[in-house]
Amino acid sequence: MEKARLRLFVGLGNPVPAYGRTRHNVGSVTLDRFTSTKGLRFERSLSSSSEVAKDFLGRIFMKPLTYMNCSGYPVVTLLRFHKILPEEALIVLDDCTIPLGKLRIRKGGGSGGHNGLASILHCLSTEAIPRLRIGIGRATTGTRLAEYVLGTFSKKEKLAVDRAVARACDAIEMLGTSGIETAMNQFN
Repeated sequence: MEKARLRLFVGLGNPVPAYGRTRHNVGSVTLDRFTSTKGLRFERSLSSSSEVAKDFLGRIFMKPLTYMNCSGYPVVTLLRFHKILPEEALIVLDDCTIPLGKLRIRKGGGSGGHNGLASILHCLSTEAIPRLRIGIGRATTGTRLAEYVLGTFSKKEKLAVDRAVARACDAIEMLGTSGIETAMNQFN
């Protein structure tokens, strides 16, 4: 059986500049770094409430311009417009249940409590969408989850996250060229 080729890469984050460097925006930051290394530029897509870049292979890179918890609508709109199946898309996102700086690639599954991913899964009516989770670590005792994910990284954390974002860019490259199984074996 032929493996699905990834055609859409989605970096989750909040579009407001004040949230640009928060833990919750690590998916969007990763996609920014990946596309900049490829010389790609994002342009606004009015039809899908997102910013979109395309490479010479026809792959689409997308950052929703909605708040994180409403990411489903722009993703589904773009999938339908380009006739892309959910298993041909990759969601890049933060995960507070994974240790800081670690990566986890999965073919599908639940949202794990991530509201942006939950919105996408709800709008698609399926959990069969690949994802690349980037660990942001757990909140300290007494810190509310929303406060934690919308907070910025300490200097020490930033070093680990910068390395994780670089590895995530390598994972995106491998996911796009060699497939999910190969990338899972390399990066999980």
